[in-house]
Amino acid sequence: MQVAILSARTGWHTSQLCRALAERGHSGVVLPYEQLLARLGRTRLPGPGHLRSESSGAQGGPGRHADSPGPGGPGVRSGELRSAGLPLLAADAVLARIIPAGSLEQIIYRVDALHWIEERGIPVMNSPRAIERSVDKFYTDALLTEAGVPTPPTVVCESVDAAVDAVREMGAVVIKPIFGSMGHGLVRLSDPDTAWRVLRALAQVRSVFYVQQAIDHDGRDVRAFVCGGRVVGAIERIAPPGEWRSNVSRGATARSTVLPAAWAALAVRAAEVVGADYAGVDLLPSGDEAPFVLEVNGIPGWEGLQSATGIDVAGALVDHLLLKISARQAPSPELTP
Repeated sequence: MQVAILSARTGWHTSQLCRALAERGHSGVVLPYEQLLARLGRTRLPGPGHLRSESSGAQGGPGRHADSPGPGGPGVRSGELRSAGLPLLAADAVLARIIPAGSLEQIIYRVDALHWIEERGIPVMNSPRAIERSVDKFYTDALLTEAGVPTPPTVVCESVDAAVDAVREMGAVVIKPIFGSMGHGLVRLSDPDTAWRVLRALAQVRSVFYVQQAIDHDGRDVRAFVCGGRVVGAIERIAPPGEWRSNVSRGATARSTVLPAAWAALAVRAAEVVGADYAGVDLLPSGDEAPFVLEVNGIPGWEGLQSATGIDVAGALVDHLLLKISARQAPSPELTP
């Protein structure tokens, strides 16, 4: 089988995925979002296409037709989608890694391309719908709240006055960008006057204010990596001295941990709510009660988790993807009278 890995760049994660695919007798090729090229309408194109991994030289079978036949007869296609010259619609599946930063139009185009691939019957993991849900903190929290999954008290608004009122009501808060990761852009404060100055500055760039009650967690949280409806592994992350953010990318240390059954079930449920095949679910202890779900990352990294646990995360991802491919290719059962 041939798997296209759409990513912002090549690196450790894409190498791990290609390695896991090769170990299972399949090929993977990393393709950039920035080189997506769609051709629409009745365009005369070559016949069946294939993906080729230039790094390994491996070549899979003939794959599917690069595009669906159009109304004009053989050799006429209704559209095609390529990256780096290779036909994405010829892949057996697409692994969607980090979508690079860009303008609103660029981001929408890249996610729409994933939708188109999926609508052509090609498995995409995670699905574009899951990515859309999990990349947006407001939408994620709204879905989790509706599903009864505990999250910290949060106010989201565009009014500076309403946001300052939320600071007065909740006390210590964390102001976050709706779109963001790795702890970038987070501000922790408790003074309403300071909050007003921060929020006024953010208003100049037309920000939406995401104001969340700060939970005292002593610089520690838990990242559970969920794949295929189970927790593959989990780590406790410990922030360095003087830092309240416990992101590994910001210098936090990670150690392997075994989650209580209730915590693992909560992490799996959070991934299910956003529709993610795999996700990094951040959990914060909340006293004697169930933990809060702080984030559901639909395009998570796992280098820190793999280093701390020794688990082959890429292998788990590829195994689950192969199951999805097999399920999609399996013939439908015949109806019996």
